Amino acid sequence: MTRSPHFWRTVPTDEERYRPLYARVLGLRFVNPGGVLCFLFFEGAVALAVLLALAELVSWWAVLVLPAAVAAMVKLNDMVAEVAIRTAAQVPEQERDRFRRQIEPAVGRASVPPTAPALPGVALAGDPASWAPRPADPVVRYDEGGQRSDEVRHDSSR
Repeated sequence: MTRSPHFWRTVPTDEERYRPLYARVLGLRFVNPGGVLCFLFFEGAVALAVLLALAELVSWWAVLVLPAAVAAMVKLNDMVAEVAIRTAAQVPEQERDRFRRQIEPAVGRASVPPTAPALPGVALAGDPASWAPRPADPVVRYDEGGQRSDEVRHDSSR
């Protein structure tokens, strides 16, 4: 079964006439830039080329070549988006569900061994037995909201 090229069109034909001229001339189907972005793509490229030509960094041919190069890159981006969307549509629903399950964030609390104290900005290396706090080390306590309370020193008499 062959589908018509309009099957993949993301912009309805009724709204096609309201799209910017730049997007209509390039025949963009998947990339849908707004008016400001189209202005920057075309008039911005022309202005940049004129400034570069006035600074004598490039020849005056750049005024024609730079907007054409930008338009070619926008059209290429639209073509790549089309291939990506068609490829993603071919993935079976079962595979999509499995992928969604794999990338879901794990929610919960991690268990931390009691022998490894949390020292911000310090990497602990060596023997885990040497990680235990010494009596002169400061102890920082945090309340339930994660706010830091006053520092407390280890008291060897406890």
